Amino acid sequence: MHRDTLSVYIHLIWATWDRLPLITPAIEQPLHRVIASEAQKMGCSLLALNSVPDHLHILVRMPSTVALAELVKQLKGVFSHFVNRTLKPGRPFRWQGFYGAFSVSRWDVERIVAYIQRQKEHHAADTLLLELETVSEEAEPDQPPTEGQALPPLSGGD
Repeated sequence: MHRDTLSVYIHLIWATWDRLPLITPAIEQPLHRVIASEAQKMGCSLLALNSVPDHLHILVRMPSTVALAELVKQLKGVFSHFVNRTLKPGRPFRWQGFYGAFSVSRWDVERIVAYIQRQKEHHAADTLLLELETVSEEAEPDQPPTEGQALPPLSGGD
């Protein structure tokens, strides 16, 4: 091999302040546009992005030159600044300080993309996929997850 090879896929989830429904229809498309643009500027490949009124999901492929915490800080900060300065909603737009970041194996990229794309349907029907909202104690970190295994639920203030 003559060059470094890195495939780091991360499923990011973060919520609005106090889980308030701040992602309104007027804000949603600018949110997606600003997040996608900033992720690209940071060298990330944005594979999926979707939001519901109180949180969003993103799947990115990250380069080795970007730290995860810096990516999240930048994406959250750029959008908050944009909304509060440009769109000027009736109340200040803020994100929670917490976020979830979950590594995704290359075997699961398509499944996570589909899951993110269906967020609105899952939330409208209140049928979030069990396999992505719970975690199995028996999950092997180096094996592709099976049905019923995958991402742990968000914690810490949500």
